[in-house]
Amino acid sequence: MTWKVIREAKRRLERERGTIVKDWGGKIPIALIYPNSYYLGMSSLGFQTIYKCLNNYENVVCERVFWEPKKASTEEPIALESQRPLSDFDILAFSIYYELDYFNVVRILHSCNIPLLSAERDESHPLILAGGPCITANPQPLSLFFDGFAIGEAEAILPELIHVLPELIESKRDNALYKLTSINGIYVPALYNNTPVKRQWLADLDSVATTSTILTPDTDLSDMFVIEIARGCVWGCRFCLAGFCFRPFRHRSKDNLLRQAKEGLKYGKRIGLLASAVSDHPEIDELSMELTEIGAELSVSSLRIHPLSDILLRELARSGSQGVTLAPEAGSERLRRVIKKGINEDDIIKATEHAIEQGLKQIKLYFMIGLPTETDDDIEEMVELTLKIKSRIERSGGRLALTIAPFVPKAHTPFQCLPMADEEILNRRVMRLRNALTKQGIEIRTDSVSWSLVQGVLARGDARLAQPLAHMSRPSLKSWHQALNKFDLSADDYVYHTFSSKDILPWSIIDCGITRDYLQGELDKALKG
Repeated sequence: MTWKVIREAKRRLERERGTIVKDWGGKIPIALIYPNSYYLGMSSLGFQTIYKCLNNYENVVCERVFWEPKKASTEEPIALESQRPLSDFDILAFSIYYELDYFNVVRILHSCNIPLLSAERDESHPLILAGGPCITANPQPLSLFFDGFAIGEAEAILPELIHVLPELIESKRDNALYKLTSINGIYVPALYNNTPVKRQWLADLDSVATTSTILTPDTDLSDMFVIEIARGCVWGCRFCLAGFCFRPFRHRSKDNLLRQAKEGLKYGKRIGLLASAVSDHPEIDELSMELTEIGAELSVSSLRIHPLSDILLRELARSGSQGVTLAPEAGSERLRRVIKKGINEDDIIKATEHAIEQGLKQIKLYFMIGLPTETDDDIEEMVELTLKIKSRIERSGGRLALTIAPFVPKAHTPFQCLPMADEEILNRRVMRLRNALTKQGIEIRTDSVSWSLVQGVLARGDARLAQPLAHMSRPSLKSWHQALNKFDLSADDYVYHTFSSKDILPWSIIDCGITRDYLQGELDKALKG
């Protein structure tokens, strides 16, 4: 490693508050790896929560590792806290939130000279594990690289895993893999016995605090202390991974959240509330009022358009928030019925107007394109809806911005068997929205259509994708398609393929707690409108 890498690690540590540094003596060292930048990794509450949970165990020392794609070389990354190389750790635990980070996983393993394939590793190598939302949904594209996968929520899996950790470290490799199979929620690809692995979830959210552990200005959250107030979702939108892979809906008690917020106020005034829809918390009005009363400046991750509390909006404005993000998802009434969004145009317009009335002047709307059954008419209705909202809110000095993302079908959702829209159609619809709205002074941000299609391949992929992933030295669209071609694979066969109800799905090795018959029934309802 170079002195520049060490210097950068120490610089980051100096800017952090809440860093956990433990002596290594007599402890099992675990490298918690976020396969992307420090900026993104430290903006992830889930990553910070696992870091804290692991370090709460006396026999474990957990340190963070990141991968900077823009600065990446062949040099092995180092742990932030001790600046040690990955070869010093007994366990490498990857926390993976986005399919496109699979490319970085491969680059990290390459950089530290660890055999990519689990089958080629021996006792001299660390055990390599992974977890995260996309892993819970479908770990198969990475299945040849990892010794084990955590399926579900870490808080529910870690106690049993930590209990057997000393045995895993001391055992021969074959025995260690066998012991991993005995842990609820751990999928060991090499020893899979055709029994689906059940997703694990934490029944009592109040039993584990999910809050910021480390605050640093070098993140999207900056000095904000973030608290998860609920998990899962009650609405069942048919495209949404969080609504199906994080069931059932659970929330933390108001009193517990207030205690956590008071701890957070020791770091600063900004308190962020996190949930799939913050407004779904049954005590959100009382919680928001009491938080502002104790001096908190509130921020929220996302709000449900209907129902939407005026009290919550008022408290957000009162505490200094400038705006809110709302997600109509689809532009037309018909398409919102297809995806089971449960809101109409009147709900959307009223929500934006109420936000402006309460003093929140920056409105961000999130839409998807390429949803099942979408037509050009649905895009025109999106344009009309957006312009209608703009005309309503600009009278009060409001500003409107849009984020547009291509729909990517996800495993274990009702739309899991459906293809993505054609790339040409998606690009044409993005261009139509830009041409119609940017000249009206509306800011539009769009995800890359090409990379969304790559995400679609990985989201519904199988173990065959390990070969092209391993073959790539540096991710690019050109090298990705070249790698697929080298192994006689086609992206079209993944993103444009419609699975039948009788097909064995690559992710059928995971039991998410929802039957395929139920998902098929929801799909049938969607296609009937």
